[in-house]
Amino acid sequence: MKAEGFWEKTVHHVTEALERALVAEGLASRPGLLQGLDPRAKVLTFLLLMVSVALLHSLPLLVAFAFLPLVLSLLSRISPAFFLKRVGLFIPLFTGLIALPALFTTPGRPMFSLWEGLAITEQGLRAASTLVLRSWDSLSLAVLLVLTTRWDHLLRSLRVLMVPRAFVLVLQMTHRYIYIFLRSINAMFLARKSRTVGPRPAGENRRFLASSMATLLARSHHMSQEVYLAMLSRGFRGDVMTIEDFALRRRDALWAGLAGFLAAAAIIADRLLT
Repeated sequence: MKAEGFWEKTVHHVTEALERALVAEGLASRPGLLQGLDPRAKVLTFLLLMVSVALLHSLPLLVAFAFLPLVLSLLSRISPAFFLKRVGLFIPLFTGLIALPALFTTPGRPMFSLWEGLAITEQGLRAASTLVLRSWDSLSLAVLLVLTTRWDHLLRSLRVLMVPRAFVLVLQMTHRYIYIFLRSINAMFLARKSRTVGPRPAGENRRFLASSMATLLARSHHMSQEVYLAMLSRGFRGDVMTIEDFALRRRDALWAGLAGFLAAAAIIADRLLT
């Protein structure tokens, strides 16, 4: 759909956000390798792998670690193109810009001279490459964890890291509220567009936007009170109880052992190579 104009762009972007949320839920429900693991085991092992990546200095090992999330995504029935699109969007925009000055400011042996007084040094290229590869590996693991774990399960599993119960509850409610209000915003703009014939003055569009924001704020306040009263009436005492319960199985232990072996082997090999 080609978005043209204020209303079309707004409805288009809100609908895209809803679609991304639905796609993420669908990926986490597929019968893949990582989807079948206990969320607590995944959180601990992925955290262990990310810590090991942060401790590596060897470029070959960092490059090798970049292929691990790709292999795991294939085993988890996630398209590599979809996965790389989610990861590769942020690395050039953020980490690449941060690492760019290191190419020229790090003292060392010049490799490429752009003009007099400005050259890319060997040490600068190595430092920038290390930063980019570490960011790529860590972000790949984090994105893979989110894609293969339902959001409510991921938040519940944070309790194994001693995250306060109130903080986890706030995150759970925030995620659900964002999804509900995205649907409300989408419905409001579609209703407005269906009742509009021809272009409208810019002032009227701004007034509608302001009134929509006020309506959404009032609705969110009213809904929060209703939800809290409903939770109290159903026995809420500070922790969210769900029908599904986590249970560690043999495959979780095997995965934890494999992840621990990879992390330890990478750190030992890094010390030998450097």
